[in-house]
Amino acid sequence: MIQVEHLEKTFTKTIKQPGFMGSVKSLFHSRKETVKAVDDISFHVDKGEILGFIGPNGAGKSTVIKMLTGILTPTGGSCIINGQNPRKNRKKYVKEIGVVFGQRTQLWWDLPLTETYQVLKEIYEVDEAQFKKQMAFLNEVLELEPFIHSPVRTLSLGQRMRADIAASLLHNPKVLFLDEPTIGLDVVVKDNIRKAITKINQEEGTTVILTTHDLEDISSLCKRIVMIDHGKKVYDGSLYSLKQKYGQMRELNYEAADEAALSVLDYAGHFAPCGLEDGDLTVETEGVMVKVDFNTDKIPVEQMLQYTLGKVHVKDVNLRDADIEEIIRRLYKGEGQPQPE
Repeated sequence: MIQVEHLEKTFTKTIKQPGFMGSVKSLFHSRKETVKAVDDISFHVDKGEILGFIGPNGAGKSTVIKMLTGILTPTGGSCIINGQNPRKNRKKYVKEIGVVFGQRTQLWWDLPLTETYQVLKEIYEVDEAQFKKQMAFLNEVLELEPFIHSPVRTLSLGQRMRADIAASLLHNPKVLFLDEPTIGLDVVVKDNIRKAITKINQEEGTTVILTTHDLEDISSLCKRIVMIDHGKKVYDGSLYSLKQKYGQMRELNYEAADEAALSVLDYAGHFAPCGLEDGDLTVETEGVMVKVDFNTDKIPVEQMLQYTLGKVHVKDVNLRDADIEEIIRRLYKGEGQPQPE
């Protein structure tokens, strides 16, 4: 369905010298710098697959999505979606894709949602029978009925996101691009949107590319991920394989009741018999605040908590999984790339 081969995108920016005189000099002798936002990325996506496309801020995710949707033209390489080049025959191409950007909306602010959908129906040239059928399906999956007659400006963030997803699916696209679809939403709304995306994918066979910083989005929706950093692809394979290799890291954060009490802690010495390697255990302290990153393959969570709580009176504690930035950091620590399945 989607073939991306050696995709590249470079931007040229002008470097301005500081101050007023610097601005004047730049008018006559400007210095330009070329930035490679996307560097030789290739991947394929099968029909009906949900692909997680992840990476830290500034990795190049949105730039890739903009090239796949035809908003930007690649500097090099190619991307073919359902046999079409996104930059050619745009009118035909946009009828086969749906796009949702979490921070932007394609809805008309002052129109009731029903009228917005009627406008989009005409834009996409959807016939009346297909429109009614698709709206019935979207009403069921996304639960639009309670607010479908309300002006867009009156909708909550969660309602607007569901409305935006529905708008992107009115013409029954073959490919759906979702860029941070759950950003800023509460836990319940996030869960509802994930269930809706799953149902749409299963019942309509829609191919989905999902970009997100929320690992729960990835865990709930995707079996395969492509990870990029600094414009380069660093991983392409199953989520299971990645978690087995790098997802075993946990981060323990706590606040000690007394800073002096922290002097009795010796994490490295206590857990030395566990055969720790570089990156398996790091400890950072700032006043009474402590952060411990540890590899649960070497140090079980129970033992880490047992040691910490046995040594220090803790006022507050939080244990969480490694985030995407931590996983990427470990990918670059010379531990070897995980093998895609």
